[in-house]
Amino acid sequence: MCLGIPGQVLELRDEAGLRMATVDFGGVRREVCLDYTPGADVGSYVIVHVGFAITEVDEDEARRTLDVLRAMAGAVETELGEPLP
Repeated sequence: MCLGIPGQVLELRDEAGLRMATVDFGGVRREVCLDYTPGADVGSYVIVHVGFAITEVDEDEARRTLDVLRAMAGAVETELGEPLP
């Protein structure tokens, strides 16, 4: 199963012409490409699928989704490689 996981953009940078970011998924941090979400900025919440931010969401929706995903711990661990804290 492949999930889109919400996370908050912590920092932005350019890597070889790609907009990259460190994104926090409720305690788990990963490097994410933001090229598909040009409006995302530090503090924005994005849905990430296989390392790419595919859309922006508001903070409430991101938190609700993370709560549901915590209840589905095995699926999140498979997607992120570790459980959400």
